[in-house]
Amino acid sequence: MATHPSETTKPETCYRHPNQETLVHCTRCGRPICPECMTPAPVGHHCPACVEEARRSAPRRRLRLPRPRSVTTALLGVNVAVFAVSLLLGLGGGRGEVLVRMGAMVPVLVVDGQYWRLVTAIFLHANLVHLLLNALGLSIFGNLIESVIGSGRMLALYLVSGFVASAVSFAFGSVATIAVGASGAIFGLLGAWLAFNLRRRQLSLARSNVQGAALLIGLNLVIGFSVPGIDNLAHVGGLMAGVLGGFAVDGFGRRGMRTASRVIGLASLFLAGVILTAWRVTDLRAGLS
Repeated sequence: MATHPSETTKPETCYRHPNQETLVHCTRCGRPICPECMTPAPVGHHCPACVEEARRSAPRRRLRLPRPRSVTTALLGVNVAVFAVSLLLGLGGGRGEVLVRMGAMVPVLVVDGQYWRLVTAIFLHANLVHLLLNALGLSIFGNLIESVIGSGRMLALYLVSGFVASAVSFAFGSVATIAVGASGAIFGLLGAWLAFNLRRRQLSLARSNVQGAALLIGLNLVIGFSVPGIDNLAHVGGLMAGVLGGFAVDGFGRRGMRTASRVIGLASLFLAGVILTAWRVTDLRAGLS
């Protein structure tokens, strides 16, 4: 009488758990493995040792920062230079009046006609940590945006976003606020990066960039609303200006219409900032009269 193979073959046991019988083998090394040791693979299962070996031998991806660009580097230099001047004038001693003298956004002075403060404030920083955090954000997103839209459009977007951020802070913030920092303009660059990738969301890399930008925006807004002393109104204003400006500087319509759409888009954002400023000035002057 013929004998069935299963009746004469001795059961195998897992090479990591000798008490566990199994019929499954690692498709990479061939050793028997139990359910506890199985890791699904494209074909069959791998054992823990082979999984670890594959992980060690896999190429490692290093985080690469974008290559430095001319306008971004110049803006970083200006911010550092202005901060150095503020230290020489006494900021290191805690004298906040130095910031006011150098152009901080002070609502009562803006109402008095010093509208230039809505721009100069974006080049001032309260302390070294403030400067370093903004310098990091500018280095990353400034270089990214400049590399894809060009130096001239990046500079225009930075300045317009910074101005709109200051205008929003002035229009809806406290009269007692003294605001400084490039974060509103940097949020504008982040918003423009989001807009740039949204227009190309049919590409997998662009979709990944959208997810990363959205996560970063959400995280920073949560921090801004949670930590006292952060001008989140400027962040929101800069972000909105950046998203709209990002779509604008990318251009719309046929080739001949793209330049006009860029100019009109950025000019409209600037005009919106002017209107907000004028409205707030009128409101505050009426309240003081």
